[in-house]
Order: sequence, then structure tokens, then C-alpha cells
Amino acid sequence: MVLERFRVDGKVAIITGAGRGIGAATALALAEAGADVALSSRTREQLDTVADQVRALGRRAFVFPADVNENDRTEAFARATIEEFGGIDIVINNAGGTPPRPFTATSARFLEQAFHFNVTTAFVLSKAALPSMLERDGGSIVNISSAIGRLRDRGFVAYGTAKAAMTHMTRLMAADLAPRVRVNAIAVGSTATSALETVLTDDTIRNEMIDKTPLRRLGSPDDIAMGALYLSSDAAGWITGKILEIDGGLEEANLALDFPDV
Repeated sequence: MVLERFRVDGKVAIITGAGRGIGAATALALAEAGADVALSSRTREQLDTVADQVRALGRRAFVFPADVNENDRTEAFARATIEEFGGIDIVINNAGGTPPRPFTATSARFLEQAFHFNVTTAFVLSKAALPSMLERDGGSIVNISSAIGRLRDRGFVAYGTAKAAMTHMTRLMAADLAPRVRVNAIAVGSTATSALETVLTDDTIRNEMIDKTPLRRLGSPDDIAMGALYLSSDAAGWITGKILEIDGGLEEANLALDFPDV
């Protein structure tokens, strides 16, 4: 009976950034637990690969290539998912990311783009999915945030500020949408994805990050996917407006980019 609470049989999940990394791992976790999944990212080939894996697990998959930065395409993704599957129960706002940049090299436009990519896109998809969720039995929204939204380090004024906003938006959305739709977030630590590889330019940086992480390893996409499955399922039925920190125990930043003093 306990494990049944983690099942999402017959549910429909819509996931952004689903072609690789955390998004792909979450899609497969939800499918293995019984959900049909709608997948979006910019690269169809990656989505098709994930969709094939979902179907191999016996669940349905729907592929919708799109750039979530385009609000109309994000809204169209929700509409197409509803048309394909009949509704939406679970929203995973995973797309996001902004490369580190010193404050002195950060323009207002760069900051605004980071906010749009990491915050507005999640707002737009959640709002587009909400009417369908309310027509069904309610549902769950999971926002993939970041530990840098609460920690501090040089180079993250745009990304960290955006993720801090996403984290608090989660709390505010939860207040607005209770009791029928739960809204939670995952504050992700250093996770071995292709996005992180752009920063891990040599083994020295990688080893430093590992050494400064209490659990002495980088996270895997599956580590995050397990948290997303939990928050999506009835096992987390009494949780809303909360931030689940999956970060290897971080209490301080573990990536020194050595940007110079001003």
C-alpha cells in the first residue's frame, strides 16, 4: 500500500526541457510510475529518443518541439497536450538555465532574459495547464529551481536572482491554487548534466565541486527525477508551497569561478 502512493497511474504529465538531463529522467520516472507524458524542448531528435523510451515502458508519449521562451508556443504546447491526452494532471517546469557572468558584464537585457527563461516560462505553462487541472481532480506543479537561489557566489546575479524568484513564485502560486492544485519546487544542487559540463572545463573544477559537496559527489538526473515523482504523487499529498532541496547537503556554494575583484 505504501508504494502505491507513489504511483501516478493514468495521469498526464507535461514536461519542458524534456529532451535530456533532468527533464528526460523525470519523464521516464513518471512513465515508469504509470503516467503518460508530453515532452517539449527545442530538439526533436532528443525528444523522439525519450518518447521511444517512454513507449517501451508501456506508456503514451507526445512530442511537441518548441522554444519555451516563446509564450505562444508554450501555451500551444498545453493546448496540444490536452487535445492529445484529454487533460493535464502534472506540470514539470524544468526548462531554464543561464550561464554565469560577472556583475560588471551583466546587462539589464541579460538579467531580463534570465528572468523570462527561468520564471516567466514556468508561469505561462502553469497558467495554460490550470483550467484542465481544475476540470479533473486537481493536480501537482513542480518547478525545477536551483540551490543558487538561496546561496551566493560570484557570477550568478542573473541566474541566482531568477531562481530565487522562481522559488518564491512557487510559494505564492501554492497559496493561490490551494487546495486543489499543489505547487512545490526542487532546489537542485550541482547535477551532472550537459549544462553543467559547459562549466566543468577541467578535472580540477569538477574535483573541487565534489570536495565541497558534503555527500562527495555530483548529483545525477535520476536524483532529481525521484524528487519530482514524489512531489507529483499522492505520497506528497499534504505538501504544497515547499522547496525540496536535493543538493548533496550544500550550505554554501561549491563552484569558485574566480571572477576578479572589481
